[in-house]
Amino acid sequence: MLPRWSRAITHLSKLGLQKYSMEPQKSAYFAFRNYAKVAAATTLDSRIREFTGTSEVNNLNKMFWSKPHSLALPPGSPLRVEEPHFEGFKRVLLKLALFYTKQSKSIRCANAVYMRVVSQVDKPAIYGVFNLEKTFKTTFSLLVLHMWLCLRRLKEEGKEGVELGQYVYEIHTHDVELRVSNAGVNLLLIKWVKELEKIFYGNIVAYDAAMLPDAKQDELMKVLWRNVFCDDVSDVSEMPMDAAKDTVQALARYVRREYQCLSLTDKESLFSGNFKFTSLENSIIPDHPVK
Repeated sequence: MLPRWSRAITHLSKLGLQKYSMEPQKSAYFAFRNYAKVAAATTLDSRIREFTGTSEVNNLNKMFWSKPHSLALPPGSPLRVEEPHFEGFKRVLLKLALFYTKQSKSIRCANAVYMRVVSQVDKPAIYGVFNLEKTFKTTFSLLVLHMWLCLRRLKEEGKEGVELGQYVYEIHTHDVELRVSNAGVNLLLIKWVKELEKIFYGNIVAYDAAMLPDAKQDELMKVLWRNVFCDDVSDVSEMPMDAAKDTVQALARYVRREYQCLSLTDKESLFSGNFKFTSLENSIIPDHPVK
């Protein structure tokens, strides 16, 4: 399905969609959709920049080997999101407005979770560390990758986690629709969003398969190479043998470590959005700027 992705993403890029951030829209109401239905796996087409600096390669080889730990935010952290508490007449009015219903609370929690995903993907550090040009292609591929990490962890909490994951996915979908619309794609909006949705599910399937116990050791690297780094069809079946391979290996280690860290993160922190992906701000970033 790579040609389909190329057509969709090339069209969107021409319209300047890469200029828009992927910030979540907090005020919308989201329908209930089952994200468990998956389409056939597909690949993402994004751009990897030339990466040959010896010192940068050595630094990459030293990254993401530390012991995994919980990603929960500590009490008192300024990044924490707390459920608002009101008293008296205001509380009565909010209760009448259904502010305290299970669905309303789930939407607020889902927004908080999605904000964590977007925060990690929007920061320049992740593009610098993994030597990626910041375009809509790479932003979308990294967004899908971090969404998969969260949805997988939520699913471990059973039905409650799956339900919250559905809300998180709806927020993601609505956000993408708004960004595509803002790029000027109104007449064919539904078409392009459906194409991106198929790509999303295809990547989820590929990441799940790459993390199975019986998967080949380099399977995750191959999936990341196809989904995040490949620039054209000829690259899909071939892993790089030069310095770029170290970048793919580093991203694979990062993904496995975040996978384990989220597993160590408690349910309450996860469901309330009071967690934070590992900061890359202090990592060694290549000298050339992210475009």
